[in-house]
Amino acid sequence: MRLKRFLLRYYPPGTFVSLFNSTTTVIYSIAGIILEYEQSNVLKTKSIDLLDLKADTDVNSVVEEIVKKEPLITAAKVDKVKELIERLQEKISQQDDKRFYLFKVLRAHILPSTYVAFNKSGSTFITASYDRTCKVWDTASGEELHTLEGHKNVVYAIAFNNPFGDKIATGSFDKTACIWSTERGTCYHTLRGHTGEVVCLAFNPQSTVLVTGSMDHTAKLWDIVSGTEIASLHGHTGEIISVSFNTRGDQVITASFDRTVAIWDVRTGDKIHTLIGHTAEVSSAQFNWDCSRIVTGSMDKTCKLWDTLSGECVATLRGHDDEVLDVVFDSTGQYIATASADKTGRVYDALSHMCIATLIGHQAEISKISFNPQGNRLITASADKTARIWDPLTGECKQILEGHTDEIFSCAFNYEGNTIITGSKDNTCRIWR
Repeated sequence: MRLKRFLLRYYPPGTFVSLFNSTTTVIYSIAGIILEYEQSNVLKTKSIDLLDLKADTDVNSVVEEIVKKEPLITAAKVDKVKELIERLQEKISQQDDKRFYLFKVLRAHILPSTYVAFNKSGSTFITASYDRTCKVWDTASGEELHTLEGHKNVVYAIAFNNPFGDKIATGSFDKTACIWSTERGTCYHTLRGHTGEVVCLAFNPQSTVLVTGSMDHTAKLWDIVSGTEIASLHGHTGEIISVSFNTRGDQVITASFDRTVAIWDVRTGDKIHTLIGHTAEVSSAQFNWDCSRIVTGSMDKTCKLWDTLSGECVATLRGHDDEVLDVVFDSTGQYIATASADKTGRVYDALSHMCIATLIGHQAEISKISFNPQGNRLITASADKTARIWDPLTGECKQILEGHTDEIFSCAFNYEGNTIITGSKDNTCRIWR
């Protein structure tokens, strides 16, 4: 084996930024270091996770542990590894006191929007609507790039194939999903087979497979290149309202109104585990970064943390007084954030399962919550017509984003964490910088 270059992932894994010459490319991430190496004339990669790296971590100890475990890091590479970790620490220690200001109001659709999403770099975002279209926007200018037309009913679910961003998927109440070219706005494939509305979808991180979830109680796996159905995932007895791949792309989870979550093998389409324990509909589910845990939120007012390998529940996170509408891990998997109809959000330590912060301030239910890529801010979207930015460790509200005239249903940070989009039932999207 011959080490060819270092790739450091900064923020969540995905986007690569070349910082040095062609022989040593460095890509930042709080998650860790990727080693690109050659074995038997085949280029391969392996990851060294640094999820616990802090600003005050002893770098020499970290490097020493890496050298012990990784034969690709020879004595000649030690100084470079140390330098890169110190750069990560410097970035981690930077304080983020940014205030956001309204950049542009987009009269995006003639009917209410249903969802908004960024591509990985944040240069482009998409909006879906009851007007049966998805629109592609340039973030810097706020100009519309494309209107994706063809669905015959509400476009409810949308996604980029991040980190690549060259394809968009749309799911509709017309029982179909479509795969589109981001650059041209043309449709590659219309995916037919569901007998109910398509309400959720996701690309795998490798951008080879799309999963769709439907009100017909099934999920389907599709080959992105050919547009053909790979597998139909049967077993739920209620509507599937959330789907998510793990970071390896070899497993997918489906969350259902039948109060369960299922883990599926992507290669075979077989069910691995059914996660049983919630006493009401499951609203959302997500893998953590290293794929070892799954978090689920439910209308039963609780979240549950599950062991992926065994399918066993390892913790029940309580505290909310009403339905949990959204739940997310931060990029390292160390923290869990929840949004509830009780007008509050909560942040839990994923290891101790303790609630470390309660987000109090909204005057109506919170339907969406999201960490910024750096993990030091949260954003919440509420029916009180505002979005709020929070410190996840203290629960302090850092800023209120006001101006929408109806419920905000969706919000997102871009990759750098310096731009936000909010989508509202007032038929507008707002860009904040």
